[in-house]
Amino acid sequence: MKQVILVRQDLKLPKGKLGAQSAHASVEAVLRSDKRVVNAWRREGMAKIVLKVKDLKELRTYNQLAKSNGLVSAVITDAGRTTIAPGTTTCLAIGPADEEKIDKITSDLKLL
Repeated sequence: MKQVILVRQDLKLPKGKLGAQSAHASVEAVLRSDKRVVNAWRREGMAKIVLKVKDLKELRTYNQLAKSNGLVSAVITDAGRTTIAPGTTTCLAIGPADEEKIDKITSDLKLL
């Protein structure tokens, strides 16, 4: 079991902002997930992997792939209170889910 978080590289987010946006995505995806899946993921250590996507178009493509494959996903849009414009889509979390299901659609992406 694992969760992946895809972060847009074109935004060049400061480290703190990137961390906060990733956390938002992770939590939102967990809140949308089946409790049994979350419990299994927790028992296995709650693995999270942060991956790079080029831009908004690529992020949207992976979100659609996740949905098409029956995976829980959460797209995060920033409120714009600090470093980026309101309504900017920053990242996407997929899972938690079986590692094989997630790897089927994200294995070509590079680690952040």
